[in-house]
Amino acid sequence: MINSFQNHIDSKLSFLKSSKLLIAISGGVDSVVLTYLCHKLGLNIALAHCNFNLRGKESDGDEDFVLQLAEDLDLEVFVESFDTKDYAETNKRSIQMAARELRYNWFEALAEQLHFDYVLTAHHADDNLETFLINFTRGTGLEGLTGIPEVNGVFVRPLLPFSREIIEAYAKENKIAWVEDSGNKTTKYLRNKLRHDVIPILKEINPSLLNSFQNTMSHLQGSSDIVDDRIEDLIKNGIIKLTPTGFKLDISEIQKFHNPKAYLYRFLNGYGFTEWDDVTNLLDAQSGKQIFSKKWRLVKDRAYLLLSEIDEEEHAEITISETDNQMKTPLGSLFFDEAAAISETTKNTIYIDSLAVTFPLTMRKWEEGDVFYPIGMQGKKKKVSKYLKDEKQSLLEKEQTYVLCSQDAIVWVVGMRADNRFRVTEGTKQILKIELK
Repeated sequence: MINSFQNHIDSKLSFLKSSKLLIAISGGVDSVVLTYLCHKLGLNIALAHCNFNLRGKESDGDEDFVLQLAEDLDLEVFVESFDTKDYAETNKRSIQMAARELRYNWFEALAEQLHFDYVLTAHHADDNLETFLINFTRGTGLEGLTGIPEVNGVFVRPLLPFSREIIEAYAKENKIAWVEDSGNKTTKYLRNKLRHDVIPILKEINPSLLNSFQNTMSHLQGSSDIVDDRIEDLIKNGIIKLTPTGFKLDISEIQKFHNPKAYLYRFLNGYGFTEWDDVTNLLDAQSGKQIFSKKWRLVKDRAYLLLSEIDEEEHAEITISETDNQMKTPLGSLFFDEAAAISETTKNTIYIDSLAVTFPLTMRKWEEGDVFYPIGMQGKKKKVSKYLKDEKQSLLEKEQTYVLCSQDAIVWVVGMRADNRFRVTEGTKQILKIELK
């Protein structure tokens, strides 16, 4: 196995040879063999072990084993102890999901703090098959059938081409010790049920199951690459347009596709939507119709579907005193400076008569019923709602519109239009420049 492993590193993962690596090690045969293989190749490695405190003395025994292994191989080792049950209850997670979040968050933090280039995990071919079957049984698209990625950001899985059988055979042949997790024997978890009850039957039907599966993964990944190229073309052609809060989809172009639902699934999968008929129905819905996932919202707005992240924070009214020269806001920073004369006026820079306003000023989201006197309209009053409609603002843009007020009067629809009542005139004695950056 050592020769096959070295060939795989040389041909597919050669960047690991010059990198500082952290191995996620549980003490099980997979991660222990990965450690020995990397050590034998002379890679620059250290170990990281999570004690989830779920199996009492057995968990502590795993930790002791990893510490001894690090000492035997003269490797640096990091150990973190977690109260997994408390985390699961507090964050409303299953024990398995809680453990996953805790370990990956810790690995990423450790890598960043101590400047490790990559974190190696010991996922192998059987893990890949199990993940495929889990996704398949739960329902998924193409992306859920392409398996575990070999490289995903900081995480690298060098053992993916190797089966559990090959890994265990290498350990036994080289008299490598490891610890067994008793939790792996129970079939109450879906992964273990597939491992112990389902996959053995599949291997009995097809003794070359893993080889066949690897070929299938290769073909599916090729298909996924073709789809990704197609999406890139759609972005270049403007059918998908990025926005400050997400992106928007051109409805008329999507409706030209042979299967709009399939395209919408590819565009929006990963944002938590599950009712794809409802998503597709938005194409023909009235403007303003919207659907939600836990974190995202999809809105029909005239000719587009707009995707934006749900803002869970309610922005309170911001108070600006006469002595403030800078104020952070949800739109950026506001700067207040005295000016000797009017220079260039833009949507983000206005000049007002500072004696015409009453401090403190306030900045808030606009509300129904708000009116102002747009500068340049010869003193005519206009509802803010009508102004935004005339400016062809989308629903999401309207929601992110703020007004700067002096008492109850609007001084500026921020980043858009100033109010005529506070304009600089020949009689103005003090000019205040307000700029949004």
